Amino acid sequence: MELHRLLDRDLEMLRDRVLLLGGETETALQKAMYALIERDTVTAREVLDGDDEIDRLEVEIDRLCVDTIALRQPAARDLRFVISVAKITPILERIADHACNIARVAVDLNDEPQLKPYVDLPRMAEFASGMLRAALDAFTSGDAAAARAVIERDDQIDQLYNRIFRDLIEMMVSNPTTTTRAARLLFVTKHIERIGDYVTDICELTVYMTEAAFIKHSN
Repeated sequence: MELHRLLDRDLEMLRDRVLLLGGETETALQKAMYALIERDTVTAREVLDGDDEIDRLEVEIDRLCVDTIALRQPAARDLRFVISVAKITPILERIADHACNIARVAVDLNDEPQLKPYVDLPRMAEFASGMLRAALDAFTSGDAAAARAVIERDDQIDQLYNRIFRDLIEMMVSNPTTTTRAARLLFVTKHIERIGDYVTDICELTVYMTEAAFIKHSN
């Protein structure tokens, strides 16, 4: 009984830490996009400075996962939960890395004339941020149906990515003086598109955790 109580405590701690890491990651993404759109270099540097805390959380969660498996010997769904946390944590860290890359682009572009009004780019980032929030909610509540619904939303990000990509390429061709700035924005759109893919990975792990079913590459 004592072991069971300790396991429950550790699982709750893992859930809290993942939510904290997810919240920090989502905030980093939102602040990075704000820094880009509002040309706010101070906010961009805050994103870069905050990355150490995200890295620290990743290491802490990884250690907790190892300790929980070694000391509490979880079985069945509890074990799948710990394994899923161990896999989701580096995914969240990589999403935060993409946010940092966007922040670096913001720092560079803020020193140059704005290329064009941003319309689809913030919409794309909002989709990605909303997907991340919904994916974390689905994971913490063990809702496989909600996770599958989030996966379907990735198509919206892909559509916006294709549209922005075409627009920026056309701009570079018609006005070569925009090439460097447009290329940096292409990198931003690719970062957001990759974040959508990572969120899909989180949702697939939620389905694995709740249903013991692997759905990766099944679509």
